[in-house]
Amino acid sequence: MSTWLERARRELPDLRRDSEFWRRALRAGASAGPTSFVRYSPPFFGVLCAVLMPGIRKNVEKELLRLGAPLSPTGVYSLFANYASALTEAFAAASGRNDKLAGTIVGDEHYQAARALGRGVIVATAHTSGWYAAGPLLGSVYTDEVLVVMRRERDQNAERIQAEARERLGLRVVLLGDDPLAAMPLLAHLRKGGIVALQIDRVPDGQQGVRVNVASEGEPEIKMELPEGPLLLSALSGAPIVVVLGKRVGFLEYRVQVSEPVRVPRRPNPIELSEAARAIAKHIATFVRENPEDWFHFTAKPE
Repeated sequence: MSTWLERARRELPDLRRDSEFWRRALRAGASAGPTSFVRYSPPFFGVLCAVLMPGIRKNVEKELLRLGAPLSPTGVYSLFANYASALTEAFAAASGRNDKLAGTIVGDEHYQAARALGRGVIVATAHTSGWYAAGPLLGSVYTDEVLVVMRRERDQNAERIQAEARERLGLRVVLLGDDPLAAMPLLAHLRKGGIVALQIDRVPDGQQGVRVNVASEGEPEIKMELPEGPLLLSALSGAPIVVVLGKRVGFLEYRVQVSEPVRVPRRPNPIELSEAARAIAKHIATFVRENPEDWFHFTAKPE
């Protein structure tokens, strides 16, 4: 009996949210489904996931509360619905359909000020609406070449499916692992005046982080930890960092908020590194409090 059960378990599809099974299902629906299906079905599946995954739902609530952005139970389900819609729309836009993503930039003058320095621009984003289509959204407004930095996924087959979608969207992607030399193309791209886009609201396993307090004076501490790598990349290249965060405002429509540039000295001491990290973290925390349904943090940070 135990042998039969083990064999049955091996033959069952991997149903974790980042698995090949869900990516294939999502790609099939976004590619072949009618526009009405692509538009209206993702919220249903997002809410269903929230119901079936109470542990992840609690993680979401915990992280939002930690940043001072509590959501009502209804709001938490809306967050899952929003995530499903944003992910589906990215696949739909990459499927060869007539669906195209549209982005409105708020704070364009900040990006232009960073670009005018002539050292390239580091776009620090987070797991917010539109991240899966960050390159096309930026490219729909700017002519600068965007190089998107991503970590390798747990499921290699799921990563292959995602890579095919990114290629159709016209993204240039650098996958970073544990090899420090993998960052060299990023430095070269910035020195040519290009854009490097990466997520900065989580510290990948095995990487150094910078912990900061984003609470205002007199308020209880609110700790955030950002990866040190993007800050050091800014120091090495001289490229300023702008925080770019997306809010989904309608079907295939996003509003992208750009912060004022953050500069990191060429040889930053720990205090200067912490000050730069805090400036970036405060932009993220403010956005999350104002748009809690657009921040997708499904794994709670250990205490």
